[in-house]
Amino acid sequence: MNTMQPAFSVQQLDFYYGNSKALSGINLEIQPQKVTALIGPSGCGKSTFLRCLNRMNDTITGTRVEGNILLKGEDIYGENMDVVNLRQRVGMVFQKPNPFPQSIYDNVAFGPRVMGMDVNLNEVVEKSLVAAALWDEVKDDLKSDALGLSLGQQQRLCIARVIAVQPEVILMDESTSALDPIATLRVEELIADLKKDYTIVIVTHNMQQAARVSDHTGLFWLGELVEFSPTTQMFTTPKEELTEAYITGRMG
Repeated sequence: MNTMQPAFSVQQLDFYYGNSKALSGINLEIQPQKVTALIGPSGCGKSTFLRCLNRMNDTITGTRVEGNILLKGEDIYGENMDVVNLRQRVGMVFQKPNPFPQSIYDNVAFGPRVMGMDVNLNEVVEKSLVAAALWDEVKDDLKSDALGLSLGQQQRLCIARVIAVQPEVILMDESTSALDPIATLRVEELIADLKKDYTIVIVTHNMQQAARVSDHTGLFWLGELVEFSPTTQMFTTPKEELTEAYITGRMG
């Protein structure tokens, strides 16, 4: 029986873009040091939900949240929550790699520098690149332009950049969809390794990927969470007919 406090506890979450309701009554708990996958057709709300977890949706005018999201017991939409601190604790890797037009070293060192973290930057850069399974490939070229890396390497660099600010949670929004199969496999292997130290939440259209890398899976459909189960159960004995229909390709 898991007695650990959830990394995230989401309670009756509704989300609006203006008058349009994008998420309705979402309830789930995301366990620490596990991989949680969110699946579902395009436009079903999974990326919107992911961006609620570090308040990235705050940057969109006219959005509104109702309900509660607790990060280790703290209300992330509470008046005492520092959003900059939240986004340090809950990092994000996007669909397309977005390294800065700087050196590999400066990309990884960027966060600690901006946040004024009292750390040894050389150590942080090395540890972060090692954790992102990129160090051996770039250790002799740290001053070279990050944009010269392959797409797969760029995405692992972006993961290293997130790791450098010592997050608790890493969010990954379709983070392998722009990559070739070999680069995708490298990132999937990295996810499996990173969960020893981080809570990871991924959004993916690839159900095989969800089945391979995640411990828990949630199916979103038209802004609602249809089912949230251990991944093995979700893909072998789903509780809901809609889940079975989506997984087997009869719907979606």
